Amino acid sequence: MILFFGIRPGKTTTINIRHIKCSHCNQPDTLSGESTPNFFHIFWIPLFRVSTTQVIGCNYCKKGYYKEEFTKEMQAAFEN
Repeated sequence: MILFFGIRPGKTTTINIRHIKCSHCNQPDTLSGESTPNFFHIFWIPLFRVSTTQVIGCNYCKKGYYKEEFTKEMQAAFEN
C-alpha cells in the first residue's frame, strides 16, 4: 500500500496594518501582513495544523519582517 503524507501550506490570509509606522523607513500605514498555516496531511487531506508562518512587509520601502522581528504593535495587529 502506498501512503502519501507530508506538510503542505493552507490558505494565506492578508491583512492591512493601520496606524503603525515601518521601523525602517518611518512611513505610516504602509504595512501589510500575511499569515499562512501549515498542515500535516495524508492523501492531500489536511488533518491538523503544524505551524503558522507570519510575515509583514512595507509597501513603501519593501522591507520584510519575520515573526522574530515583530514589534509589540505588529504582534498585536495579528492577534486582532
